[in-house]
Amino acid sequence: MDIDLHELSLKELKDLQSQVAKAIGNFEDRRKREALAELEEIARAKGFSLSELTSVTPVRKRTPSTAKYANPANKADTWSGRGRKPRWFSEALAKGKKPDDMAL
Repeated sequence: MDIDLHELSLKELKDLQSQVAKAIGNFEDRRKREALAELEEIARAKGFSLSELTSVTPVRKRTPSTAKYANPANKADTWSGRGRKPRWFSEALAKGKKPDDMAL
């Protein structure tokens, strides 16, 4: 199937381009379905379903860390001591306060 691209109009080239894109998508979908069928067959031969083998284990959720320090100007503004220091904490240290002074 030889196509002389130089003799096609712009509309014909765009039509050909969309047909090629669709054919590529169909090819990839077909290959995925074939691979999935193969994997399901292998899993079945081992005594499992593919969904059993591919189920995602739940991610361990971290509990929020407890607050260790409170803003002297606003006690509702707290910091756990982890991560980046809040501005109020750095400013208090610069003014001569000690972390123990702001501890809860």
